[in-house]
Amino acid sequence: MGDYGGFRRTWRQTLREAVLGARTDTKADGLANLVEPGRETAYERFESVYPKQQVQLQLLYGASQRAFESQTRQSLRITVGSVLSNVLRDGRLTDTEPDRHLADYLGKEISGLRARIDQDCALAVSRGINVGLSLGALISVVLLIVPLVVGAAGLLDLLRVDVGCTDRWSLMGAFVCGGVGAFGAVLSVLVRLRNSGEELTRRRTNGDRGAVAPGQLARGMRHEGVYRVFVGWILALAVYFLLNAGFITLVDMPATPAEICADNAEGQGTAFWGFWCAIGFLAGFNERWAFGLLDRSNRPDRTARSTTQASATESNST
Repeated sequence: MGDYGGFRRTWRQTLREAVLGARTDTKADGLANLVEPGRETAYERFESVYPKQQVQLQLLYGASQRAFESQTRQSLRITVGSVLSNVLRDGRLTDTEPDRHLADYLGKEISGLRARIDQDCALAVSRGINVGLSLGALISVVLLIVPLVVGAAGLLDLLRVDVGCTDRWSLMGAFVCGGVGAFGAVLSVLVRLRNSGEELTRRRTNGDRGAVAPGQLARGMRHEGVYRVFVGWILALAVYFLLNAGFITLVDMPATPAEICADNAEGQGTAFWGFWCAIGFLAGFNERWAFGLLDRSNRPDRTARSTTQASATESNST
């Protein structure tokens, strides 16, 4: 029983980390703490000869302690420790001038560490948006199952609201249209963000990767994912009510609730469901292609246009 309980706790911790990220480290650690005993003088020499690389390595070591996954944190810490140990043991560190080969080695290792940290941020963003979309889709399924199984009209009967055949079909059509619109929004976000993780991460961190922890990025994207699903619901329901109210006459509905409830309505129900499923999906999919998730202010043409306008304004004021 004890082993089973331990396994269950480990499984829960793994699931929590996959969704929420690793817990925050309560004990901060600095680059100087990685210096082996007896290497303090070499570390001081490293600070004076390679100050830029030392600061970059220190920043990357701090970022590694905020990584999204615990295994990534451990791997990055081991890598930083190995790099620092190799430099402090290198005989060229005692040269009067910085050694070109040693500087190249530090540059390549720092670039590799930065790429791994960027990949961890991208993973946090992707994990967050996927969890948010999955949660929103699950809520949508529940919202669809309840009226389909219990019956939306049945819920109104409990409130003693009389509904007829046409009202029942209208209510069920609204639920189905909105639910399919939610899944259309999910697909829209996934298609749009498939190759946009880099831009999305930059937008979320305002261009500074170290400003926001990956766990915070994941939390923000979970909220964004759920929000996008409900945007699909709202858009699909809005289109449904607009078409049913007759404000838009460009689209001919193949079947109406009144026609379905008629005696000679054979096959009209299938056309009704197919039509509103298609309308709901298109409405949800057209949620402006995940507008708001991507930072369009960073586009080169817009940046250039803003710079030109600012220059013109400054010239006019002068």
